[in-house]
Amino acid sequence: MIFLSIKRTLSDMVPRKFSSKVKGKMGYEDFVYFILSEEDKSLEPGLEYWFKCIDLDGNGVLTPNELQFFYEEQLHRMECMTQETVLFEDILCQIVDMIRPEKEDYISLRDMKSCKLSGHVFNILFNLNKFIAFETRDPFLIRQERENPTLTEWDRFAHREYIRLSMEEDIEDASNGSGDIWDESFEAPF
Repeated sequence: MIFLSIKRTLSDMVPRKFSSKVKGKMGYEDFVYFILSEEDKSLEPGLEYWFKCIDLDGNGVLTPNELQFFYEEQLHRMECMTQETVLFEDILCQIVDMIRPEKEDYISLRDMKSCKLSGHVFNILFNLNKFIAFETRDPFLIRQERENPTLTEWDRFAHREYIRLSMEEDIEDASNGSGDIWDESFEAPF
């Protein structure tokens, strides 16, 4: 099964046309733009990108039907991972509470841009790991966000990746030998 979000991203209706000359393929520039949009959905380019992905009819507003269309895929992922599912009606109430749109019948791009939590809406619909992380928020992450409110999601992502890669490198260095003569075998190589 091709995920709807990926299928939508690779379609001709994406908000940003690919620079790759091969139809349905991302080039390096396309991939970088996609990753930036994926990792920080709260910045304007990411907001606009994901908003246009969800706006199936291109009318400039997100309706409950469009939100449900993408949430159905998340439900399928939750079931496959034996996660406890959340009813769409509950998700819709949570989204409306987060965004506080001018009209409850739909959400406009302007509504999304005026809300700091708008990136979480896209994670609810597209990224199961981030959705679960948001639902079961770690108090450490909440404190970190409060201590550094100027950091973007991208800054936090880059910091986490830097730490992860540094730790992997430290482990690799330690496992490649310390150069200590006591670690060497006493048997002759012949």
